[in-house]
Amino acid sequence: MRRATFAIAIVASMGSTAQAARTYAGEEAAALRCANTLALTAVALNGEALISQAEKEVMLGITFLILERHVSGTWNQKKAALEVMRDRRNLEDTLQDYRNNAAQCLRQFPIN
Repeated sequence: MRRATFAIAIVASMGSTAQAARTYAGEEAAALRCANTLALTAVALNGEALISQAEKEVMLGITFLILERHVSGTWNQKKAALEVMRDRRNLEDTLQDYRNNAAQCLRQFPIN
């Protein structure tokens, strides 16, 4: 993924009754897109028995670390943003993102 700018607007729960709008842009939005791509690809490949459960867990762990280290906000805000991203992109587009951008995602958003 070339350091493209993406923006994701979400409404995330900030407690039982309060709501706060959260917009991710730039590097954080790109990190969310990378995390979404890795997570959905892991689940899809595992669902088709193309990768093992252990490999899926590694990919989901990488997703978690990208979110933890490169995206601000609460876990609920991050999860809501991922849901928005997931709902905006179909599986075919997400898999194409993986083929085209997975290596760049890991360089742009290191987890080590």
